[in-house]
Amino acid sequence: MTCEVKLPLEIAEIQKLLPHRYPFLLVDRVVELEPHKRILAYKNVSINEHFFLGHFPDKPVMPGVLVVEAMAQAGGILTQVSRGLCGGDRLFYLVKVDNVRFSRMVVPGDRLELHSEIKRVIRNMTLYACRATVDGKEVASADVLCAETVKDTP
Repeated sequence: MTCEVKLPLEIAEIQKLLPHRYPFLLVDRVVELEPHKRILAYKNVSINEHFFLGHFPDKPVMPGVLVVEAMAQAGGILTQVSRGLCGGDRLFYLVKVDNVRFSRMVVPGDRLELHSEIKRVIRNMTLYACRATVDGKEVASADVLCAETVKDTP
């Protein structure tokens, strides 16, 4: 079962798929998506990002942990759509990150391209092979494991 999505996915549709909000929503657009396989999403990096105030004022650089989080969020969108959970009652938590590599800095003005591919699904967990690129050049890569849980109801 898959959710019916029409590409590109814009921010309103992304917000239906992810619980993240400002300042932690790190996916702006989804341009390619093959359910149960792969996704390509964008994060437009602006000088107005809150983290540039302290990282670093004289030489702004996007923190590597946020690049990893952006790749994981792209994977979360892929899983939500693949499992037909659009706007559902599920949350996905980052469980493990392996083989992380940072190759280049991400700076204001960059369009971060987030490539996440499902490597394996194990019960309620999904393992993604992730890459982030800017202008076709890799800036980071990681294997990311996320676990699915049911959202607490008030």
